[in-house]
Amino acid sequence: MSNEQTTKPHYPVIVIGAGQAGLSISYFLKQLQIDHLVLEKNTLMHGWKNERWDAFTLVTPNWQCDLPGHPYDGDDPKGFMTRDETIGYLERFAAKVNAPVREGVSVNSVETDADGVYQLCTSHGDFSADQVVVASGGYHIPVIPRMAERVPQAVFQMHSAQYKNADQFPEGAVLVVGSGQSGAQIAEDLHLSGRKVFLATGNAPRVSRFYRGKDVVEWLDDMGYYQISVNEHPLGKNVRNNTNHYVTGRDGGRDIDLREFAKEGMELYGLMSEFDGENLIFQPNLADNLNKADATLNNINARIDAWIEKQGIETEEGPSIYTPVWELQQERTSLNLADSGITSILWCIGFRPDFAWLDAAVFNGQGHPKHERGVTQQPGLYFIGLPWLHTWGSGRFSGVRQDAEHLAHQIERYQAQVKSGANAKDAVTA
Repeated sequence: MSNEQTTKPHYPVIVIGAGQAGLSISYFLKQLQIDHLVLEKNTLMHGWKNERWDAFTLVTPNWQCDLPGHPYDGDDPKGFMTRDETIGYLERFAAKVNAPVREGVSVNSVETDADGVYQLCTSHGDFSADQVVVASGGYHIPVIPRMAERVPQAVFQMHSAQYKNADQFPEGAVLVVGSGQSGAQIAEDLHLSGRKVFLATGNAPRVSRFYRGKDVVEWLDDMGYYQISVNEHPLGKNVRNNTNHYVTGRDGGRDIDLREFAKEGMELYGLMSEFDGENLIFQPNLADNLNKADATLNNINARIDAWIEKQGIETEEGPSIYTPVWELQQERTSLNLADSGITSILWCIGFRPDFAWLDAAVFNGQGHPKHERGVTQQPGLYFIGLPWLHTWGSGRFSGVRQDAEHLAHQIERYQAQVKSGANAKDAVTA
């Protein structure tokens, strides 16, 4: 190794990202007494503090929060933490872990040298490491379609990552594009604030908040769903592409029913596909989107019914099937922007990953890393905190602990191989 390389600060492990995933892996590395450094381009819990709206709540009950050494510590386990309560929970976790974090350090590139050692170029100098854990998540670049460039400048546009509350928008109606978890909840938030809302729906499914006397999450936990690994799931790794079910923890938790919003004056459309300079163009699939979302809700409830019957569980509430409270009379595929009263568009169509800084042959055609429970085919390179890394809870507070513990032991094993004299590039993680 050259003199230039030996002058760089070297660590056995460098973790990139100091959210709950990065701090979770740091927790276990500290337990194993493995020297490491955590690099964070912003500040601890930046996303939670700066990229959540004011009325945000968790959509999973508080009892599912089980970070390493830090299970839920409040007095409402069946409730749903607000944005501020979630930040407080995470700050207490960070204080417990006391990870070796350097904040404000952007990682510009990561590559391996001839010896298989990782070379990191950052905004605060160069580092090297035997192993690297990428804990920066998979939601990096907000998706805004090219059609947005053709919308008149007089129309205010924003991505969901920037949304805080209705006061950010000028007077007038708001078009929310996307009905996934964020889109559905933000559309409700704007609707409750008194705004006229137009909602361009997608194919996101929905789920009941409560059913037959319990939170549906509690039923699914009893049924073992959250313990199923990605390799055991009927969809296999394709489940990672699924859109999350929309539901809310707001005001103690409730269903989100877009049909109910329509009854109250929200205007619903199918998938938005184009803006032709004057008209917003939508696919004629609103009825299909609503019907499929309801079918998913009914299917999940039917599985719970079957579980209740199989286990002989006594419940006060019997089986039920959701009956639509509003029916579409006619598909509308065009809306004149000038005549609609829409003065703002909120894009809620997700994010795409950006790992361009990481020089490693571990990505698929969509830019997502290929791995087995966070372990890639490149020796010493790992990912954590991604949806369905291993189970449903991998990208949430409920499953990251198990993933972090698993990876920490993989890292320990690999480190032992490197210390035994094997080249890093030749050491193979078992």
